[in-house]
Amino acid sequence: MTYCVGIKLDAGLVFLSDSRTNAGLDQISTFRKMMVYEQPGDRFMVMLSAGNLSISQSVREILQVEKVDSSSGAPVTIWNASSMFDAARVLGAAVRRVYEQDGASLQAAGIDFNASMIFGGQIAGEAMRLFLVYSAGNFIEATRETCYFQIGESKYGKPVLDRMITPTTPLHTAAKCALVSMDSTLKSNLSVGLPLDLLEYETDSLKSERIVCIDDRNPYFKMIHTTWGDRLQQVFESIDDPQWEGGSTAYPLHVDNPRFEAMRKITHPGEKIV
Repeated sequence: MTYCVGIKLDAGLVFLSDSRTNAGLDQISTFRKMMVYEQPGDRFMVMLSAGNLSISQSVREILQVEKVDSSSGAPVTIWNASSMFDAARVLGAAVRRVYEQDGASLQAAGIDFNASMIFGGQIAGEAMRLFLVYSAGNFIEATRETCYFQIGESKYGKPVLDRMITPTTPLHTAAKCALVSMDSTLKSNLSVGLPLDLLEYETDSLKSERIVCIDDRNPYFKMIHTTWGDRLQQVFESIDDPQWEGGSTAYPLHVDNPRFEAMRKITHPGEKIV
């Protein structure tokens, strides 16, 4: 399994991925889930992948040469697409091509065609865009209301993103939030693991020099791991315990409510309990 997150902000884009794949408890490997496609000054794109590794690797190889017909008749690739939407269409076409080649064989072997991608970036003359591409090759785009996407083991890292990320969040804050989200996932799911790949992209820069690979020796991530756990414990302990006996608490647990009663079974002498 894996966990990847892509965030679209007014200030730029943040991408984070783990690198663990496993086919059982004794078959754990490390493969990068992040690919960067860059022509400085012209276009900058990032793809994160989750799902079946063989499908994802095939899509990566095909993506750079896959062509989609346009209304002008000129074939479109990610390297000449005039918009991120067209580039996302090329990615979708690459996914469908892999399905045409391998889908039947995978199905015969009892393996689902399971792959999803986060794809985002910017092409000169156009605003940044971020897409979530499904295994059928179709996709949706991030909006100001939904400004981040997750793929893989998303549930453990989602709460902190929901509480902290808005379009106006600064890049560094979003990167910190993504790392906290990843740390929560690492804590709860052994199928997600180090090293991590983190990338920050500034709006209109059309390049990124903020790319880092994070392993278990990285001092900042070690600080995140320790501090987040300690602060969660402190916040938890600062919350009042439930008061069953009333008292002077400002937040009583038991209050009279005519709409609801506690569910209970009342037995009478001689009644048989089934």
